[in-house]
Amino acid sequence: MTESRQTRLLIVGPPGAGKGTQAARIVERYEVPWISTGDIFRANIKAGTQLGQRVSQLIEAGKLVPDELTNEIVADRLRRDDVEHGFLLDGYPRTVDQAHALDGVLQADARALDAVVLLEVDTDSVVSRLLKRAETEGRVDDTEAVIRHRQEVYAEQTAPLVELFETRGILIRVDGLGSVDDVTERIFSALEEKLAA
Repeated sequence: MTESRQTRLLIVGPPGAGKGTQAARIVERYEVPWISTGDIFRANIKAGTQLGQRVSQLIEAGKLVPDELTNEIVADRLRRDDVEHGFLLDGYPRTVDQAHALDGVLQADARALDAVVLLEVDTDSVVSRLLKRAETEGRVDDTEAVIRHRQEVYAEQTAPLVELFETRGILIRVDGLGSVDDVTERIFSALEEKLAA
C-alpha cells in the first residue's frame, strides 16, 4: 500500500462505463478489497440460492435490486476484517437512500468515504460497448432495449447520488472514454491529488 492510512473508495458510473476494469486496477494499487454487489449477486445466481433467484428475476426485467436487500448484503460485507485498511465499493450505493444507509454503517465505526470516482461516458458509447460484450460473453440479458433502460434508471436514480457526493467534496470526475490505460492514469492522478489533500 502506498501509505498506512485507510483508503475507502467508491467507483460509480453508468452500467458499461468500465467500472469493473478500473476497479481491478484500483484495488491492486491501494491493496484494498473490491466489494462488488454485482459479483455478490452473480455468485448467488450461479449457486441457485434464494437470493440468486430473486435477483435474477429483477435483472432479467431490467430492474435494480431493492435497497433493503442490497443494504443488508453490503453492511454484512463491510463488517469483515479485511476492510480494516479500506475498500473499493463498486455498484453500491446506487441511490441517495443507499448512500445514507452506507453512512450509517461507516459512522458506526467512525469511518467515512475518502473519495468517489465517477466515470463519465456517453450513452451511445456504452450501448455499443455492452452490445459487443453481450455477443462475446453470451449475456442474454444485455439486449439494446434492456441496456438503454438501465441507462435511464441510472440517470433517474443515481444522478442525485453524484450530486450528493459532489456537495460533500469527495467526487472525482474522470473521462471514461479512451484506452483502459489512459482512463487508469486519469483515475490515479485524480485520486493521489484528492487523498493527499
